[in-house]
Amino acid sequence: MADFPTETHRFKSFDGVELAWTEMGQGRPVVLIHGYFSTAQVNWIKYGHAAKVAEKGFRVIMPDLRAHGFSDKPHDPAAYGPDVLMRDGFALIEHLGLTDYDLGGYSLGARTTTRMLVNGATPRRAILSGVGLEGLVHTDGRGTYFRNVLTNLGSFERGSSEWLTEAFLKTTGGDPEALLLILNTFVDTPREAIAAIDLPVLVVCGNQDFDNGSAEEVAALLPHGEYREIPGNHMSAVTHRQLGEAIADFLAA
Repeated sequence: MADFPTETHRFKSFDGVELAWTEMGQGRPVVLIHGYFSTAQVNWIKYGHAAKVAEKGFRVIMPDLRAHGFSDKPHDPAAYGPDVLMRDGFALIEHLGLTDYDLGGYSLGARTTTRMLVNGATPRRAILSGVGLEGLVHTDGRGTYFRNVLTNLGSFERGSSEWLTEAFLKTTGGDPEALLLILNTFVDTPREAIAAIDLPVLVVCGNQDFDNGSAEEVAALLPHGEYREIPGNHMSAVTHRQLGEAIADFLAA
């Protein structure tokens, strides 16, 4: 696999919060959005997924969501209104002047992608990875889980799901106060809105990932959905090469 250099940049979003994005490769733009607690570096670069996409002739654009990575992490609740992550996504596309591009995400990034798609984003193709139908239509379920983790840090039994989530938070250097506020931004997407997404969409998920419901149901609901199963659960699927391969093959087809 080729060794692609990366460049990280910053810009001001619609409300003045400074956000970072990292780029790799040259060619057709594709915006890939990471998951909750994660970063562009961990989700897309560390395990080679971005490089696999770049090898196919793509300019891979990877934002750090607000409260994550190199982006600002304000502690003011006013910075975390409903759908703020969607608005940040549109702000990045506008800032970069993208008109012909692809769009995708993992977990919270997939939910953000969905919110963008049902609110006017017009990529050529889209990728929803690490997400099931329940995680799109009923966001309060996962919100409750993460709220419990963030408000009870240090209290979980070793090896439990909550303990593993907290361990991941520590590895990414996450800001618990800012991340807790992110939960206020979640907005449900109705089934009928998902069913109206009229473009090719790859739905890719780990074969042991049941954290957000059924990914196959998402693909079945979409008019042009394509389901691809890869190894792993919600956290480990990101470490498998098949995630990047599936995305690269889909975008290059």
